[in-house]
Amino acid sequence: MKKLFYSLLLLSSATLFAQKNVSAKFAVAGDTVGTVDLFTNSYKNTIEGTRSYKSAAELPQNLKKFSFIADNGLVEYKLKKNQGALDKTTLSDLNNRYGLANGTPVFIDGYEFKNTNLTVFEEMLSKVEVNDSHGLKAISVTTKK
Repeated sequence: MKKLFYSLLLLSSATLFAQKNVSAKFAVAGDTVGTVDLFTNSYKNTIEGTRSYKSAAELPQNLKKFSFIADNGLVEYKLKKNQGALDKTTLSDLNNRYGLANGTPVFIDGYEFKNTNLTVFEEMLSKVEVNDSHGLKAISVTTKK
């Protein structure tokens, strides 16, 4: 009975955190995650080239680690050289800022980022909050303003 209870508890907490934003379209520049909106609105003068992928199956080997966020495709941006440093942070640093353990998964627009060594652009972190579901705390980020 305990196993059933804990299974339901785990499933309900995963469901609470995992409300994916179906309109979210992620982008990558180098190894840093952003959104298409971020690049087209804020970084359009820094873009040298783009490559769009319609599904996770199309991703080249170097982008396979981002397949979990490619539900709506993924855009790879190449930034111009000689650009000033763009503000970036690792998800583990974000966890530290909010008093959570480094390895705690972070949810961005409902997508679970388990690898907290990934780097994201600071500017895409519109709304950041710590959600608590049955004692499990995790950061939830909304990228739309």
